[in-house]
Amino acid sequence: MCKKNIQINLSHSSYSIYMGVPKFTKKKIKNLFFFGSQNIIVTNFTVRKILLNNFLSMFLNLKIKYKIIVLKDGELYKNLKTVDKILSFLLENQCDRNTNLIAFGGGVIGDITGFVASIYQRGISFIQIPTTLLAQVDASIGGKTGVNHILGKNMIGSFWQPKLVLININFLKFLSKKELLSGISEVIKYAIIFDKNFFIWLENNIFKVLNLEKKELSYCILQCCKFKKKIIEMDEKECSSRALLNLGHSFAHAIETYTGYSTWLHGYAVSAGIVLASYLSYYLKYLSLKNFSRIIDLFQKIKLPILGPLEMCGEEYIRLMFRDKKTVNGKIFLILPYDIGNVKIYELSDTNIILKIFKNIKKEKFFSNLNK
Repeated sequence: MCKKNIQINLSHSSYSIYMGVPKFTKKKIKNLFFFGSQNIIVTNFTVRKILLNNFLSMFLNLKIKYKIIVLKDGELYKNLKTVDKILSFLLENQCDRNTNLIAFGGGVIGDITGFVASIYQRGISFIQIPTTLLAQVDASIGGKTGVNHILGKNMIGSFWQPKLVLININFLKFLSKKELLSGISEVIKYAIIFDKNFFIWLENNIFKVLNLEKKELSYCILQCCKFKKKIIEMDEKECSSRALLNLGHSFAHAIETYTGYSTWLHGYAVSAGIVLASYLSYYLKYLSLKNFSRIIDLFQKIKLPILGPLEMCGEEYIRLMFRDKKTVNGKIFLILPYDIGNVKIYELSDTNIILKIFKNIKKEKFFSNLNK
């Protein structure tokens, strides 16, 4: 397995991403991971059943005290009701400002745990131990925390950096194929945003990554972490360039909100969202037909969706995108690919363009053939 540490250098909250399984001394483990007066592990029922017992052996061997709170699994439960449940648990157990929260799970667990850490007693420490591919390449890094509202995705949240991130690819062998594919969509996103050579590498190696071949999988995760490190260090709180990471997400969040966070995995919505953003760029004559085809081909190669729900019309996308946090002063800002490895922020001054592309999607043979 690749063993590579990445340092995220920020002005007030730098931290390390540990790749692989570092061989720490007992003293270092205590200093790095479990320095709080109390250690509270936040996980879900699925992860607890499959992975938690092996992880807890380290606590038992070092005689470290801990408590566990187990949440229901899924994006549907990433809400303020779940936040209240965790806060009540912390208060009932008299957790103080030296308490350390440990997010042991996927992106949902990491987002909720980080958000609670940011607001409990005005901020306590937390650690990210991501167990899904999507969380390892994206969600666990960068300090974006938050929960969903019935009216919008991730509309309630904060920026709160973890104390460290521990990535172990061995966790991924317990994922379903659907969960792996959900993570791959974020990997493809990074390639389209940052690096054409990495996109070419994915075209040639994506099945090796999905088959969890260690060399290719480790390289893939490491590259994504490096991409995110670079953008976070330039723009920690998404004031400028970090917004580029939202490629496809305006469409994706609309899909997730429309479907009630229950039927579309985040990565599946991102896949459809990236294709829609790419199609819009092609329609506006920014993205070439050749590169648009390559983007769709890569998603179709692994059978990720290239369209959102068939019953979801252009008007619904517009309505829900106006509620998204990427809308500023009543203006929708989208991230569009102009080339593979080059994306730009695009101000959608005329929402009728969205209606036009959905009319084209329904009648255009090129797109309908792709969707068969």
